[in-house]
Amino acid sequence: MRILVVEDDQTLNRQLTEALGGAGYVVDRAFDGEEGHFLGDTEPYDAVILDVGLPVMDGISVLERWRREGRRMPVLILTARDRWSDKVAGIDAGADDYVTKPFHVEEVLARVRALIRRAAGHASSEIHCGPLRLDMRASRVTLDGTPLKLTSHEYRLLDYLMHHQDQIVSRTELIEHLYDQDFDRDSNTIEVFVGRLRKKIGIDLIETVRGQGYRMRDADPGR
Repeated sequence: MRILVVEDDQTLNRQLTEALGGAGYVVDRAFDGEEGHFLGDTEPYDAVILDVGLPVMDGISVLERWRREGRRMPVLILTARDRWSDKVAGIDAGADDYVTKPFHVEEVLARVRALIRRAAGHASSEIHCGPLRLDMRASRVTLDGTPLKLTSHEYRLLDYLMHHQDQIVSRTELIEHLYDQDFDRDSNTIEVFVGRLRKKIGIDLIETVRGQGYRMRDADPGR
């Protein structure tokens, strides 16, 4: 999953980025509203953390422009504790949730997980596909109860496919959601990671749809 953090406080931006990266997310950063708007308008993010009090262009204006332009990614706004009006304005502008400063980073991570989960239509923080279980809180995958050892890229790929079960996901879409904007993107790496995942899973849950991409679904839904 790929996240955009738009926060002008250098220290807080770094803390959020490191925490999200440690939780398995790919993170892009922006430090003012104009840069944040550009990234959110041109890159496909699974969620955005957006500060309200940004230089150049304030967060509410950024959010309003995204929504007018048809950008539908979940947005979590960061507001000052004593500015209740910012919370109201943010929700009215199209925010999906908010956190007041100061906050615990763990709360932000939990709210981001919830936003991504709801956007994908999942009610629980655990996603199942056949004998596979993905625990978003622990960033852990098990197969028939046995933990799987996955690299960060393998986990991100499996995470995205499991969030989009029964949907055909193109290689381009996977690349856009698995790597940050500065990564040298090569579609061949996706095939390599899919091959590795299939070997570790040992069952046919990831289907290749010729000419279109991949689809993850339970080959035996009755098990």
